[in-house]
Amino acid sequence: MFDLDLYLAGLGAALGMGLGAWLVSLKLNDVSIVDSLWSLFFLLMAAVFLSGAPEVGERAYLIFFLVTLWAVRLSVFITKRNWGHGEDRRYQAIRAENEPGFRWKSLYIVFSLQAILAWVIALPLLAATLGTNPLGWLDYAALSLWLVGLFFEAVGDQQLADFKARPENKGKVMDQGLWRYTRHPNYFGEACIWWGYFLFALAAGGWWTIVSPVLMTFLLLRVSGVALLEKDIGERRPAYRAYIARTNAFFPGPPRRARSDSNL
Repeated sequence: MFDLDLYLAGLGAALGMGLGAWLVSLKLNDVSIVDSLWSLFFLLMAAVFLSGAPEVGERAYLIFFLVTLWAVRLSVFITKRNWGHGEDRRYQAIRAENEPGFRWKSLYIVFSLQAILAWVIALPLLAATLGTNPLGWLDYAALSLWLVGLFFEAVGDQQLADFKARPENKGKVMDQGLWRYTRHPNYFGEACIWWGYFLFALAAGGWWTIVSPVLMTFLLLRVSGVALLEKDIGERRPAYRAYIARTNAFFPGPPRRARSDSNL
């Protein structure tokens, strides 16, 4: 199912939210607030899709509930994590590379770009919302995968936050809980969530929305996720090299035996 006018309405809403956040960032001199906004782009677009759907079925309400649960949790978590720490070093680097005039350039380099990217990724939400056929086994499989994803993302985030909050862990590598089985349980969870949304869309006939989970998985693995965080971490933190040697990067699995385990 596809409705171009409704899809474009979602883009307009996302760009409007991005513009508002950009204006706030000018006052704060901090563009990293976009991280808290990321999941809310999808919540806003899901609301636009739901309100504009000519006919609303059970799947549409279920999708909106799931997006709301995921988006609010993630936004609140990121906001609490970043509160009082100033602009994230990733954005400080982007700022330095785009001076002079980054305050104005950030409107399209950061906020508009993320709004458009979210709009592309939101395709399964549109297709699933417009589908009115009854819920079936594929929807239940989608919900199961989504729940697995939320578990890995939410629990992984909280476990890492708790670990960092203890002073005695400063400089140590987090290799407990879910982090014992994958170096990035939160990213794995995020990927599962988006493949779950795709299965909902597939159940509604939106097979073409597969571009969304493929793109999201690629970003998590090769662009803004695993690859970015681990670009030079082994050089800065030797203990992390041993962690890499024994722990899967993305998909959970049992730890491998490594001679360097004694270093941790």
